[in-house]
Amino acid sequence: MNNPNLPNQHPAPLPPRGRNVTDIVRERRAELGLSLQAVADRVGCAKSYLSAIENRHRSTPSDDVLARLESALALPAQSLVDLGRWQRSLEAGGEGVQRDVQDLRAAQQAGRRLAELLARHSAKDDNAKHTLDHAYQSGELRRLVEQLAPHAGNISHTNAAPYVLPLEVPLINKVAAGYPTEFTDLGYPARCADEYVRCPDIEDPDAFAARVVGDSMMPTYAEGDIVIFSPLRPLASGMDCFARIEPDQATTFKRVYFEKDKHGRDMIRLQPLNNAYPPRVLAREDVAGLYAAVKVIKVIP
Repeated sequence: MNNPNLPNQHPAPLPPRGRNVTDIVRERRAELGLSLQAVADRVGCAKSYLSAIENRHRSTPSDDVLARLESALALPAQSLVDLGRWQRSLEAGGEGVQRDVQDLRAAQQAGRRLAELLARHSAKDDNAKHTLDHAYQSGELRRLVEQLAPHAGNISHTNAAPYVLPLEVPLINKVAAGYPTEFTDLGYPARCADEYVRCPDIEDPDAFAARVVGDSMMPTYAEGDIVIFSPLRPLASGMDCFARIEPDQATTFKRVYFEKDKHGRDMIRLQPLNNAYPPRVLAREDVAGLYAAVKVIKVIP
C-alpha cells in the first residue's frame, strides 16, 4: 500500500537483473526528493545506518529492513527483499564467488555487444559507431574478446608480475571500546592520519589500520598489534571486525556473529576472544558499521 506521507509517490518498476540494493535505494530516494533523515524515520533506523546502506559501507540489510525500505520508497513488494537475499548469498560465498559472478556478468554484456555488432554487419548496417571496422579501430573489439576469453590476447613473453607500490594505509588511532572518535560523513574512519603503514598485499583504497588496546582479543591479538581493516571485504559470521555502534558512536574490535533473537529479529553478537570478558548483543540497526580485519602486524616483544 502506498504511504500517504510520501510526496509525488508513484509505483516504481521492478529493478533490472544485476542492480544492487544500494543503488536502487539511493536512486529511488533521490527520485522522490526525500532526505536521508526522512527515509530513516519511516524505516525506523538511524540516518547513519541508512547512509552506510546507500554507500555500500556495510553488508546487505536484513529482510525486515529491506521490506520497510520497500514501503518507505513505494517500491514493489519483495523487490528489495529478493535482491537482498541474492546479494547475501554472494557475500556468504566470499570474494571468489563475487568475482566469478562479476566476470560472468561482464562476459554476458560483452557477448551481447559482440552479437549486436555481428548482426549489424550481416544486415549491412553502415552506422559508423556500430560497425566491426569501427570496433576494431577503436579497440572495442579487442576489449570484448578479452572479456570473453581473458587469456586470448595475452602475448606477453615473461611471467614476471608488474611491480606494484605498497598501499599506504592510514593508522587512525587505537581500537578498544572507545577509540577512535573521528569519522567521515559516510561512516568511515577519517582518511587523514599522522601515521601510515605500508601493506603491499592490500588493494582496498579505503582500508585503514588501528592499534589494539587492552587484552579482550587475546591470545590472537595482543595490545599494540596493528590490525588492518577493509571496508570492501564481504562480511560473514565469525569474522573479526572493527565495529561502530549507535547511538553513542563508540567503536570496538571484536569477533562478530550474526544471530536472531527468540522473536526472529536480526542481532549482532560482539564476542571477545578472551573469556574473561562478556559478549555484547545488539540489534542489527544499532551497529552503524562493520569493517573486516584482513591483516595483523604483530608487535615485537
